[in-house]
Amino acid sequence: MVRASRLMAPLLLLFSVAVLIAAASLYLDNDGHHGPAATLRLTQASWQETVAPGYSAPPATIDSATLPPSWQLVALPFSPSIALLRQAESGASGTPPHAVHVSWLKVAVDGLPVTSRLALYGVRVKTDGTIAVYINGKLAHQAQQNGPSWNSTRTPLWFTLDNGPGSPPVREILLRLEHSPASQTALSSLRLGPADVLRPSYQVRLWLQQQLPAMLSAAFMAVGVFAVFVWLRRPREIAYLLFFNLAATAFLRGLHFYVDLPVANDWFAWLTVNSLFWLVLAVHFFLCQLHQRPLAWLTRGLVAVTLLIGVLTWPLLAVLPNMPTVTPIIYLVAPVMSLVACVVGGYCAWRHSLEGRMVVYGLLACTLMGMSDWLLQNNVISAEGWYLGAYAPAVCFITFGALMYRRYVDAIAEVELVNASLAERLKKREAELEASHQRLREIELRQTISDERQRLMQDMHDGLGSSLISAIRSVERGNISDERVSQILKDCLDDLKLTIDSMEPVEADLLLLLATLRFRLEPRLEGTGVKLLWEVRELPALPWLNPSSALHILRIVQESIANILRHTRATEIRVGTTSGADGVQVHIADNGGGFDVAQTLYQAGGRGLQNQRRRAASVEGTVNWQSNPAGTLFTLWLPLERKA
Repeated sequence: MVRASRLMAPLLLLFSVAVLIAAASLYLDNDGHHGPAATLRLTQASWQETVAPGYSAPPATIDSATLPPSWQLVALPFSPSIALLRQAESGASGTPPHAVHVSWLKVAVDGLPVTSRLALYGVRVKTDGTIAVYINGKLAHQAQQNGPSWNSTRTPLWFTLDNGPGSPPVREILLRLEHSPASQTALSSLRLGPADVLRPSYQVRLWLQQQLPAMLSAAFMAVGVFAVFVWLRRPREIAYLLFFNLAATAFLRGLHFYVDLPVANDWFAWLTVNSLFWLVLAVHFFLCQLHQRPLAWLTRGLVAVTLLIGVLTWPLLAVLPNMPTVTPIIYLVAPVMSLVACVVGGYCAWRHSLEGRMVVYGLLACTLMGMSDWLLQNNVISAEGWYLGAYAPAVCFITFGALMYRRYVDAIAEVELVNASLAERLKKREAELEASHQRLREIELRQTISDERQRLMQDMHDGLGSSLISAIRSVERGNISDERVSQILKDCLDDLKLTIDSMEPVEADLLLLLATLRFRLEPRLEGTGVKLLWEVRELPALPWLNPSSALHILRIVQESIANILRHTRATEIRVGTTSGADGVQVHIADNGGGFDVAQTLYQAGGRGLQNQRRRAASVEGTVNWQSNPAGTLFTLWLPLERKA
């Protein structure tokens, strides 16, 4: 269903163009029959043909009575048929090499009163030489001057008569058509009447027959230029280069119908004739790209025919010098070549490539249009018919435009599908990462709990456990007083409280940790009569302060205060803090009797002081004692940042 809908767009466009042409044709054919009575449709003429030594400018006046009396009555539209072999024979029977044939068509006019500005309009005057129109023997209009011309077949005949009040009525219209011996001439029926009445018919015919095809051909060429720039950026995408070749050859094929170029007649004929074969060859290569089958035998055959025609018609070699004679024969080869490419390409693409079938349909339509043009060009059908080949570039444009549009839409759909797939995969990956992160957090939590449990067990074993075991053994021996047992139990209780306090979140705030210790110590100090002076100041945060480090700091400070209470007779303990560039300090001072620091550390055992030093080193800090008979100052230094 999707494929059918995509194919409908180009078919509808082609159908619209066909309906437009048919409607315009009906309008133009009927306006002479059903128009105002003042408009005449001229359908009878007298015809004869003379021979001149060469192309010449038409005289200003001429009397039809001075022409040879060999007039033949013909009907308009007039499309004389030509036998090709007869033309070849007549060209070799002593006719001068540069002879020019002149066709004369005389139309008698009767019954048209002079009421307004008159105009003469004809759908087509076909010749490759000068066109001259005489009204009552006077030259009134001339076109295609200065030798052979190639753009007359799609240019309607139109001019206004220089008549006014008192001007004589139109009695006779004489047409002088120069042409080469082998070219064909034709004349449609003529319409004579008021210019305002005939001008809409002329403008519509000119637009449909020349201007619209020229615009479509130029648009096709513009898109082709865009395609070649895309190919320059993506040289592996050969389809863009082939699309440019299609646009360029289609543009060259119809160029002579729209413009006059200062190019020699032979070269211009060679270019326009051979561009038709180049166009078929480019479409064949495009089809091979679509159905992915090389078809080497067909490719070699088409290339050989194209090269052969190009060489035989090349003006420098002059193998076939008489282009008007051989062109109709060559144009018979082109549709055969195109039909072969259609049949073989369609067979290869029928089951494998919808795009290939679309191109085949377009090529077949262009081939049929070209055959219609061949019939019209060779006077097989009426001179008032349509050159459908003018719309062949439009068919190519629509066909390949639909193909490009389909690829563009498919590319967008593919990108959207890939994006959706990537989004789905990203969503799954995020879910997997979230689940993995959750598992890692659970593992980390379990590991943290395990590490904390291990730390607490180690601390309780080293502190509380060893103290209790020592007390039990002393009690069992019976050599310890009740007061000593009470002191040991109090120390064990303090150690347990410190362990619990170290687990409280302090958020890297040393002051909060010291405040917790103060809360524990103040009741005990009050019972001993020792005064506590709290002189701490604001300190920077310590990012490394975790529960394990907090326990070490608490035990260091507790040990210092416990030593003061046990071994000095201090009545006052002063706790303060200071900060430096690379660390913070905790100061504990007392007014006791002091002690010998060196002797205590190294000679008397100094187990408590050694424990303080060891604990400080574990957090990359240091401890220091300054003691004299007036008291002792203990200092704990802690770094702001610790090594990883």
